[in-house]
Amino acid sequence: MRVRADILRTYQGVHTWTGIIAGLVLFIGFYAGSLTMFKHELAQWANPASAPVTKPHTNNHQILVDQAITKYPEQMGNGFSLDLLTNQAPLSWYSQGKERGMKLDNQLQVLYLNQQNDLVIQQQSENKLADLIDYLHRTAGFAGEIGHDQSGVYILGIASALYFLALVSGVIILLPTLVKTFFAIRKEKGASRFWLDSHNLVGIASLPFHLIIAFTVVVFAFHDLVYDGLSAFYDDKSFFQRPAPAAHNYHIANLPSINKQLLAAKNYAPGYEPVHITFSRLNTNSPTATLKMSNSSAVVRGPDTDYLFLHPYTLEVLNSSYPQGDDGVWGNIVGSFFSLHFGTYGGEWGRWGYFVMGLLGAFLFYSGNLLWLDKRFKQDANKRSTRFMANLTIGVCLGSMIAVVATLLQAKWTNQYMGNANYSYLYSYYLVFFAFVAYTFFKGTHHASYWGLIGIAFLSAGMGVSTLIQALLADDFLKYYQSGFVDISAAVFALIFYYCAKKVRNKSVSYAVIPAKL
Repeated sequence: MRVRADILRTYQGVHTWTGIIAGLVLFIGFYAGSLTMFKHELAQWANPASAPVTKPHTNNHQILVDQAITKYPEQMGNGFSLDLLTNQAPLSWYSQGKERGMKLDNQLQVLYLNQQNDLVIQQQSENKLADLIDYLHRTAGFAGEIGHDQSGVYILGIASALYFLALVSGVIILLPTLVKTFFAIRKEKGASRFWLDSHNLVGIASLPFHLIIAFTVVVFAFHDLVYDGLSAFYDDKSFFQRPAPAAHNYHIANLPSINKQLLAAKNYAPGYEPVHITFSRLNTNSPTATLKMSNSSAVVRGPDTDYLFLHPYTLEVLNSSYPQGDDGVWGNIVGSFFSLHFGTYGGEWGRWGYFVMGLLGAFLFYSGNLLWLDKRFKQDANKRSTRFMANLTIGVCLGSMIAVVATLLQAKWTNQYMGNANYSYLYSYYLVFFAFVAYTFFKGTHHASYWGLIGIAFLSAGMGVSTLIQALLADDFLKYYQSGFVDISAAVFALIFYYCAKKVRNKSVSYAVIPAKL
């Protein structure tokens, strides 16, 4: 296919500058996003003492709820959660904080029955390691809030709009030679050609995935602004109608049994299994029960499950995230955005696929920056702005990876000795990240690249070693290997990063030509 040279130059400029502007932010978003596919397993790995996922023991749930209502009527009336996938501490409520948001000082009261069916209550801090990984994915680590959302969400939304332009312009640039060079990886023509071929192959092969992610991130970031803008055309009517409150207050003493709640949910959604219930405002005129509904063979609309909203007393379905047929076309479209972004389809293969594609997406931005830097240094090796961008690229990309792995490893040990380790996660990530960025600017990119890769390799290897040490010192050896694939994956990545470090040391790659110091 022939494309005029002036058009190619225009799109090449668009592709280069949109990629450079958005690349570093999106690198963190994609790298952390790939980890969110297994964020609960990572949290379980870091804190194996928490309640493991086991077969549900539903025969004890009603006894547990009844005893809790009798002994703690006020707290239960305010609301409580029931985890149907654990038999250790299935019932809980917040004594401090709430479920939504990134509050690090949340406190839970957890309740369970001992072997004598006596009620036991304990207080524990809510572990936020999984939420921190998701926070990095959604905000790239940018702190602060704009309105009711994090500022980083809007920054990533803008970056994703630029990212969409970079994708489209990149395809146009490749059109003239796409058929001839699509699968060509020409190592014999030098490091620059190898990086370019790899960049092009990953970009084109994963184009549908990247278009989906770019579009859905923009939707997530700016959907409130879209709704506000559309409201003017609908006479300021609410898009999401809430049911009218009842004329009287309900009371938790009249709450139907848990089995009736589950039966109502299953009747509404055959093939789905309730795994979690959250009751809210049970002693008011507007109570709700939110059920997480799991189906491994279905396209679900949440990060892990679909959602069903019941009236806990009448058992009427108030709302749901399920496909709603012809009458709910807009709800179906919005639900599809969520599903496509979260990767909640395809079961375990789908999760691993999104994990790999997320890492390849991070590679796409990293390799794109390296190609731009290589070209700029060939033009002028002493230009200060280019050296600044080189240091920033290596510092941010490797620094974010080192910081995440260091935080996971730190969490593995602090959870053993601290009641609330959430603040240590946050401090660990930002301290390691900014320290490595500063180190890169001080020592130069080639030096920082080598030691950064070595650092990631040894920290990754330390994850499996830490599990082994803790398991040998514990009474229950097997509970430390409930998330054994985390250690296996970390060992594989340790070998990969160690190999990359050796290549940086022994071979001149594209960023090795950058001076060691500013």
